[in-house]
Amino acid sequence: MYRDPSKKLDFSPGCNIYSTVKRLRNTKRRQSEEFGPVFIQEPDDTIFALDSDEKKVTMNCEARGNPQPTYRWTVNGTELDLSTGFRYSLTDGSLVITDPREETDSGRYQCQASNSLGSVLSREALLQFAYLGNFSNRTRGAVSVREGQGVVLMCSPPPHSPEITYSWVFNEFPSFVAEDSRRFVSQETGNLYISKVQPSDVGSYICLVKNMATGSRALSPPTPLTLRTDGIMGEYEPKIEVHFPQTVMAAKGLTVRLECFALGNPVPTITWRKLNGNIPKKARLRKSQAVLEIPNIQLDDSGSYECKAENYRGGNAFRGQLQVYTYPQWTSVINDTRLDSGEELQWECKATGRPRPLYRWLRNGTPLFPQSRVEMVNGELIIRAVRPTDSGMYQCVAENKYGAIYSSAELRILASAPTFQSSVVRLVATLGKDVSLECKPRASPKPTITWRKGDRRIQPSKRTLLLRNNSLRIVNATRADEGTYVCRAENQFGVTEMTTVLMVKEAMRVELSPARVEVTVGESVVLSCKAIHDPSLDVVFLWMHNRQPLSFHQGGGHFEYIQTQSSNADLMIRNILLKHAGRYGCRAQTSGDTVFAEAELLVRGPPGPPGIVIVEEITDTTATLSWSRGMDNHSPISSYNLQARSPFSLGWQTVRTDPERVIGDMESAVAVDLNPWVEYEFRVVAINAIGTGDPSAPSRVVRTKEAVPSVAPTNVSGGNGRRHELVISWEPVSEEFQNGEGFGYIVAFRANGTRGWKEKMVTSADSTTFKYRDETFPPLTPFEVKVGVYNNKGDGPFSKVVTVYSAEGEPREPPTEVSAAALSSSKVQVTWKAPNPAPGRPFGYEVSYWKEAESEESAGKLKTTGSETSIVLGDLDGNTPYLITVKGYNSIGQGPASSPVYATTMKSRKSVRNEQGQGACLWSIKNWTCSLLLRSEGRNNSQEVRTRSPSAVLTLPEGGTYIIEVRAVSEGGEGAVSAQVRLLTSSGKN
Repeated sequence: MYRDPSKKLDFSPGCNIYSTVKRLRNTKRRQSEEFGPVFIQEPDDTIFALDSDEKKVTMNCEARGNPQPTYRWTVNGTELDLSTGFRYSLTDGSLVITDPREETDSGRYQCQASNSLGSVLSREALLQFAYLGNFSNRTRGAVSVREGQGVVLMCSPPPHSPEITYSWVFNEFPSFVAEDSRRFVSQETGNLYISKVQPSDVGSYICLVKNMATGSRALSPPTPLTLRTDGIMGEYEPKIEVHFPQTVMAAKGLTVRLECFALGNPVPTITWRKLNGNIPKKARLRKSQAVLEIPNIQLDDSGSYECKAENYRGGNAFRGQLQVYTYPQWTSVINDTRLDSGEELQWECKATGRPRPLYRWLRNGTPLFPQSRVEMVNGELIIRAVRPTDSGMYQCVAENKYGAIYSSAELRILASAPTFQSSVVRLVATLGKDVSLECKPRASPKPTITWRKGDRRIQPSKRTLLLRNNSLRIVNATRADEGTYVCRAENQFGVTEMTTVLMVKEAMRVELSPARVEVTVGESVVLSCKAIHDPSLDVVFLWMHNRQPLSFHQGGGHFEYIQTQSSNADLMIRNILLKHAGRYGCRAQTSGDTVFAEAELLVRGPPGPPGIVIVEEITDTTATLSWSRGMDNHSPISSYNLQARSPFSLGWQTVRTDPERVIGDMESAVAVDLNPWVEYEFRVVAINAIGTGDPSAPSRVVRTKEAVPSVAPTNVSGGNGRRHELVISWEPVSEEFQNGEGFGYIVAFRANGTRGWKEKMVTSADSTTFKYRDETFPPLTPFEVKVGVYNNKGDGPFSKVVTVYSAEGEPREPPTEVSAAALSSSKVQVTWKAPNPAPGRPFGYEVSYWKEAESEESAGKLKTTGSETSIVLGDLDGNTPYLITVKGYNSIGQGPASSPVYATTMKSRKSVRNEQGQGACLWSIKNWTCSLLLRSEGRNNSQEVRTRSPSAVLTLPEGGTYIIEVRAVSEGGEGAVSAQVRLLTSSGKN
């Protein structure tokens, strides 16, 4: 089932639901009171797919009411008989149609909800059935045209509902025809238009349609397109083959698509214009300008539109009118109304729409027509001299040709005898004060009211007044006014009376002490309230602060209510804060009197924040500030503290002032000793005998004026660098002390013993070093150095003069007496002697080594630090000659390398394989010395035999178990031990 997306709930005042929501709010207040039906859900336009797996469709309807509403449904104006068949049923007012059929069930549905107070009709909802038939199976004839000629291929879609979309397949699915300036598929006709046929267009064309509601598709039989052989079509002017209607009607807010496409040779160009204005900026051109699309169309988009097709052979144009309509929308709705019988009803509903809506009225779901008492003009309904029979549910219907909206309200005509909520009332008046005796019966129509005291009817006088609200007012009550008063109410439906027993008592007095009290923040106070009143009356106390009732449970524990006697009530205020200052009132109330007394509480505390701080004048180191006096909180302000904040400070800092002490009656002062060219904010803090108050709001950000720098760089030093360089370094001056724009450094230096200074400018404020190169510098030449500062305002101070030496350069001589000796098959020790002391002292040495058979580029490198003059090279290959060089290095670079020296590693250790046989150990090895170790198991004696022979004969001194181990020995040391050989003998010789 498919819900129409264009039907959306609208909660604006112009929608029927607006009045529904208002009536639902009233419904909640009524609870158990009877009220007429109120829709909470109405049917929507629905599209049902015939091929859907769902076999039922539901038209929603639900209403509230008391009594519970019942429901009826009409289709196309005819009431549905729900008892005639199984296909129709109700679920909470919603209509369920089982096995829906297009021929009997399509149409407009309307729900009626009724109870004993009346009936209302829902809006109408359209039920449509979605389907897509099949194309005819009849073979389509070939279309034959000349090259260059235009052609239209007809789609001829099958029966369908609702709308469908069109596309065309070329030769085989899914190869779709691409739309461009030459080819166009109309979504209005479904046809394929080719403005100028080319040989590549020859083929088979299939129209594909898709139902937007169901998603189902259908393919037409193929239409062959061929080229004729009798020549090529010549050029001709455009002919518009498809265009939008002469008049286009569109609903406000929707998207409008205007189509225009022409055949022609050459291919025509399509242009658009609006004759009575400009095309809306939101409009878009689609499909090579063949479609003008206007989204969210509004009333001012209406007008005459023209499309024009042109090529150099000529042009053709079409014009049409776009008209925008709007559904009715409420601007004023009717509301539930109660009237007394005989009064006049006047209701008015108003709606906007295009065309302008017309109005009609319904009473309990049936049309209301003008009568002698009933008048209906332009949405206004007047019923004169209403009667109980006029009660019911009324609906104002505003409609134009595009839709209708409903506003509902209940009219209740009241007709009842007078009644009082209570028949006897006791009233206490205060001696000497006015008193009013109320008389408020419920009745319809309004009753006639009379008053009597005892058996005597009361007539109006200077002391006895009959008010318009039927109350009796007695002026300056006395003891003589005590007694029984009767109010009598009467209308055509009945009569009733209410009795008021009046007692007059002495006036009550209230004493509140102390009447004025001063305390300091943090202290506590008790206010005592005593009522002197007639002992026969109960008294109730209420404490107030600045005429607002005190909330004890929300007072943060500061307030406590204490009542020790029925006529006394105390208020304790603990740990007083500044906000507790003000007027405290005690209200004492009896059934006959209310008396109010106030006391003033003054709270002394630290001062409040001063007023806005204004920077009146700014120099490079001062700022003149002014402020307005804040609250002193009942303790005179003794002094002010001026504070400043800059991007370089850690929060707010107290600044020095002129005068040095800013006393309490001053409202301006000068902040001094500020840094030039720094952004500052200022604030002021007031001080009194109680303490320091809250600060003022910060001033606007201001910048002090520029000045010549006053701070010189620190930690001036230098050294290192390359040969013939003088490197000077310093700690940069913080931006806080640069005092202005254009800040930089002046580096001055001179060789010791010379008179003139060389000065160099360094323009970067962040620079920390300066290098000066002169080929005439000997290494380690001492210089006197100082670093100054400057900015756009001038030159600042220099640092103290320090001595800095020029660079000594990288090492200039190679190490001497380099030698290398093999320690094993994998290690070589290299030793050398440091070069003679000279500029370019090495910080350490780098040893390079590489195999004789390889190039120096493959050399491994090891470094030493400090004064070490030897190193052991490891992880070398055995029995391999290496070349080795040594060079010095420092922070500047590396010095020259020594001449290469040779070293050959020792032979590698070898493992030996042994064999056992007839008392001899055998092994296959040449040019190595073998070590044989013979020991008796369990004994300490052993013997070792060394031989270069591949075999050896061992003499076993006596029987027993012997263990033999063999290992190879060379200059590189002993090799790994072979596996043990165990020999077991039984005689002294083996």
